[in-house]
Amino acid sequence: MVSQSDQRIRWDIHDIEGLPQNEWTTYEIIDGELFVTRSPHRRHQQVAHEICSALNIWSKQSGLGEAIFAPGILLSDADNIVPDVVWVSKETLALIEDEAGHLTGVPELVVETLSPGAENIRRDRQAKLKLYSIQGAQEYWIADRFAQRLEIYRREEGRLVLTMTLTVEDKLSSPLLPGFSCPVSQFFSEYRP
Repeated sequence: MVSQSDQRIRWDIHDIEGLPQNEWTTYEIIDGELFVTRSPHRRHQQVAHEICSALNIWSKQSGLGEAIFAPGILLSDADNIVPDVVWVSKETLALIEDEAGHLTGVPELVVETLSPGAENIRRDRQAKLKLYSIQGAQEYWIADRFAQRLEIYRREEGRLVLTMTLTVEDKLSSPLLPGFSCPVSQFFSEYRP
C-alpha cells in the first residue's frame, strides 16, 4: 500500500504557466520536481558572465559554436531547466533550437554556478548532474564561487563523472573546445593574485 506521503506531486511545463511570473523568480522542473529560485546574487551572475565571456571570445575566434547565457532548455513536459551558461556547436544548435529560440536538447557543455543553500547545491550537484548525464552532455562545469574552484565533469563510459577540480591557480582547457585556455582566476572577481 502506498501512503500519501510516498506519493510526490509531478510537475510539468503546463503547471508553470499558472504560477506567478516575475523577473526575480525562476521555475525549473527536473524529473517532475519543481525547483523555485530567486534571482541569484550579483557575484553569482558575475561568475557566470565571466565564464560565458571566455567561451564567447573563443567561440568567435574558432567559429565552432556559441556560448549562451541562461538559455531555456525544454527537454520534455517534466524537464524544463535554465542553466547559467551553455556552449553549443553550430551543428548541434541547428538540431536542438526550436522556432521560439528554446533549446530542446542538452548542448555539449553546460555550466552551473552554485548558489548557497542545501537545496540549491543538491539541485546542481545531483538532480542536474543526473539529467545532463542522461541527456548526453559531453561536459558539465560547476563553478563554486565560495571555494573559488571549478569542478569538471566529463563523459566517460556513457555518463558524466568528476574528472578534475581546478582552483584559481589553475588553467582551464577542454578536449571539447580545441585551443580554449583560460585561467580559472578570471572567473572569480573576488580573487586577485
